[in-house]
Amino acid sequence: MDSKNSNANGPASAERVHRFVSNDFTLRAAAVDATHVVREMQTLQATFPIPTVAVGRAMVGALLMASQLKEGQHVGLYVKGNGPLAAVYAEAQFEGQVRGYTPNPIYQPTDYKQGLSVKAAIGEGTLTVARHQPFQKQPFQGTVELMSGEIGEDLAHYLIQSHQIRSLVSLGVYLDVYGKVKSAGGVIIEVMPGVEDEIVDKVQKNAEAHKLNVSELLVNGVKPFDLVKPFFEGIPFTELDHNYPVIYHCPCTKDRVVRALETLGVAELQDMVDKSEPAKVTCQICGRPYEIGVEEIKKLKEQLFRESLN
Repeated sequence: MDSKNSNANGPASAERVHRFVSNDFTLRAAAVDATHVVREMQTLQATFPIPTVAVGRAMVGALLMASQLKEGQHVGLYVKGNGPLAAVYAEAQFEGQVRGYTPNPIYQPTDYKQGLSVKAAIGEGTLTVARHQPFQKQPFQGTVELMSGEIGEDLAHYLIQSHQIRSLVSLGVYLDVYGKVKSAGGVIIEVMPGVEDEIVDKVQKNAEAHKLNVSELLVNGVKPFDLVKPFFEGIPFTELDHNYPVIYHCPCTKDRVVRALETLGVAELQDMVDKSEPAKVTCQICGRPYEIGVEEIKKLKEQLFRESLN
């Protein structure tokens, strides 16, 4: 075993992004089993197969890229195309929080002759990557044209164009016969700028020799460490500490929904009370549903009425 880290597979209690570096610091890598968060996204948003794969891959890619940042930083991926799926968005924090979204969650083609082709659904377009830092008003943002539309290759294209980092990115979402998420995850291998071609050639040969299917391997119980290991064949490497559990998270809250209802005004809220209609609101980004009861609406209306008298 090339790795000198005995805790290769991490704690069993929670999935996390695993980070690695070659011992000569010429390569860095990250891998993750993101099955549970992609599955939660599908449950919340009731996404059909192709939107599930597209958003899932974007979520995995965002998690991998965010893990290479610093504490308090996060990355957003925005894929925009001229195809029927239109757009895909994912955002992940260095600390493992992730969310994803498409405005067309129930898209499906007339037939599945092309399989679960994200490229056909997105069409031609762009990938925008935004890196956010605490106390920074504007994020660092870069946009590139889509190379494949399958997201993994497009992220690799972004890294070489915007950061001069050569990379291999493999993202996968595996669905069962009912279209439900069975596994999701990915691996990214990055070659640091200025590294000699000999190292690059070795990584490429390793990749060609193994041709990993990430989602199928995860279904079969392979751990993130084992996703990375084949790429480092003949290259000593070590796992770095990154003990943040991966969780599906959106900053939306019920309190924010209630504050949003204030904009309806006293008359509209009174109408909802008269009709005994609870307010049902779904977060457009994460798909989480909220219901504000009639009594809560009544209290909010009375509060707004009192404030209007002052």
